[in-house]
Amino acid sequence: MQQADLIWMNGQLIPWDDAKVHVLTHGLHYGTSVFEGVRCYDTEIGPAVFRHAEHVDRLFRSAELYYMPIPFTREQLRDATNATIAGNNLRSCYIRPLVFRGYGQMGLFPLDAPVDVMIACWEWGAYLGEAGKREGIRAKISSWRRISPQSLIPQAKAGGQYLNSVLAKIEIQKAGYEEAILLDEHGNVCEGSGENIFVVRDGRIATPPLTASILNGISRDSAMTIAKDLGFEIEVRDITRAELYLADEVFMTGTAAELVPVREIDDHAVGTGRPGEVTLAIQKVFEDALHGRDPRYRDWLDPVPVSAEVA
Repeated sequence: MQQADLIWMNGQLIPWDDAKVHVLTHGLHYGTSVFEGVRCYDTEIGPAVFRHAEHVDRLFRSAELYYMPIPFTREQLRDATNATIAGNNLRSCYIRPLVFRGYGQMGLFPLDAPVDVMIACWEWGAYLGEAGKREGIRAKISSWRRISPQSLIPQAKAGGQYLNSVLAKIEIQKAGYEEAILLDEHGNVCEGSGENIFVVRDGRIATPPLTASILNGISRDSAMTIAKDLGFEIEVRDITRAELYLADEVFMTGTAAELVPVREIDDHAVGTGRPGEVTLAIQKVFEDALHGRDPRYRDWLDPVPVSAEVA
């Protein structure tokens, strides 16, 4: 990780190395935290956070689902994010807001533990690598199934739930692949360890529904909007494992990964084994949207004021 200078914690910017918590912090023991992955890009209108409001809204929804009242408003967290970016003199960065149950209460009943909030940002390249974005990645179906909505809340971006993705990621990395694909409890395709997934067959695009235990990805929504604007037909439906092997193209989306083609799954070449025309067409516009080069999606960008002040 490339260290920055400042982190925002509970209302103030403090030095990076001073951003610490007690070892008896509730979230550390029980995973009682929710978070977001957000990106700021150096665009034609200056540094700008991509779909900032949507990320803040999802953070609040995740916190609500786990009974964690955030002690700041949406606007305060937006301002705090901008202040953290400006305070670190960053023009492009990855942003990690985290809401967690803090120190003061032990045991499984968490409601008496304080709710703490922090925002960090740092320079971070594409999660699956620039080469992966250009050439596609190798993926493997994990033996670990995605968490069931009967046990946890897949719609929440909650810290403890990501042990599921950690197990899948370790498994496929040890097997020599770059990303995992998880199936849901019914055996249908769900998502990657940290990305949503799309399948292209005969020019038509399909992606799993919310009922397949996916996280409702903001990059997923962006890619769907762009695909429709380009004239592609999109089906939101259950997808079988075999459809991945028989697909003409497969790609994944996520804030950290951005939009990444998948060239191989379980040692089956996807299509020609190279990024396909549909994927590349959507990826180009997606990249233009991220960097402010396409005026159609300019309202997805939240400019960072140079003189942003801490909330």
